[in-house]
Amino acid sequence: MSIDSTRTALQLRSLIKRSGELELSLASVDVPRPGANEVLVRIEAAPLNPSDLGLLFGAADMSTAKGSGTAERPVVTARVPDGGMKSMAGRLDVSMPVGNEGAGVVVEAGASAAAQALLGKTVAVIGGAMYSQYRCLPVDQCLVLPDGATPAEGASSFVNPLTALGMVETMRREGHTALVHTAAASNLGQMLNKICLKDGIGLVNIVRKQEQADLLKAQGAIHVCNAASPTFMQDLTEAVAATGATIAFDATGGGKLAGQILSCMEAALSRKGGEYSRYGSTTHKQVYLYGGLDTSPTEFSRNFGMAWGMGGWLLFSFLQKIGAASANVLKQRVVAELKTTFASHYSQEISLAEALDPDVIAIYNKRATGEKFLINPGKGLAGARG
Repeated sequence: MSIDSTRTALQLRSLIKRSGELELSLASVDVPRPGANEVLVRIEAAPLNPSDLGLLFGAADMSTAKGSGTAERPVVTARVPDGGMKSMAGRLDVSMPVGNEGAGVVVEAGASAAAQALLGKTVAVIGGAMYSQYRCLPVDQCLVLPDGATPAEGASSFVNPLTALGMVETMRREGHTALVHTAAASNLGQMLNKICLKDGIGLVNIVRKQEQADLLKAQGAIHVCNAASPTFMQDLTEAVAATGATIAFDATGGGKLAGQILSCMEAALSRKGGEYSRYGSTTHKQVYLYGGLDTSPTEFSRNFGMAWGMGGWLLFSFLQKIGAASANVLKQRVVAELKTTFASHYSQEISLAEALDPDVIAIYNKRATGEKFLINPGKGLAGARG
């Protein structure tokens, strides 16, 4: 795939209209020439992460999705329920590019030495608008992949690996020694399990299905609790007591799970004995909500004393908080363990046009374990690579 002589390329866009309609399409956009400290990357792989789907579909009801347009330029429309329009107010009638991260080859570079050093390199990149054939980015938003690594192997080098490492780093910085993670059989959860096993950190994995529990145990996980089991609360309390976990990261967001985790932490701490206090244990228990797989309200009963916290956790805010030097340490670990700890697996590789097929959308929008999709913006085009 070479740059069009007109220096235009395709980019996937998401538009929510004031009329209450979502429109997904492929737009022709100008391919910029890189500035002094920028590079132009031919994107060859970009994952469909849950965070990407949030921007891609907004509050639309994708069961109403309909396809139109042509095979090369498909268009998908869907209705946004009236109740969801308020949360979309900030993006109405604004065509938005999608895709947090990706990987590809640097095909043009600016005049600076740092930019020129990347020319021809395979890099992982972050910065939005990755469902595009080309992206122009600052040098510091690129991560050079190890020799021999493909764009597909490096496409998920930022969001999931740095989130998993960020959870462990947050645990350490806040004085905890073990942690709990929900939706633990996800691509991210499997990475976190590998990190904790390698680093000797106690981890309690919470899943929803027995096959997910079996998957993690086959990968060496020690503590796996099935939220669908009738003995879940007892199992979770036992696992928390065994690890000493006092911090949790919850991908579900809604429902009762966050409160249940705090309750089990308090129950585990009460086993240690000591003087009774009607205010509960003095050990701080923390749950961070970092996802929204469950869109219902977050519910909890305050039966876990007074030393607790519940809040939000976002990767990009965390990286800003720890600073560039500390963030770079985490990034270099990702590079060093790209094909082991941080290896990602995809069920399908699709083109930009295929990403706008309603039947394909119905599959990847399930966000099911083992159904992670990868977009190759050059797929199906003459001279495409990847």
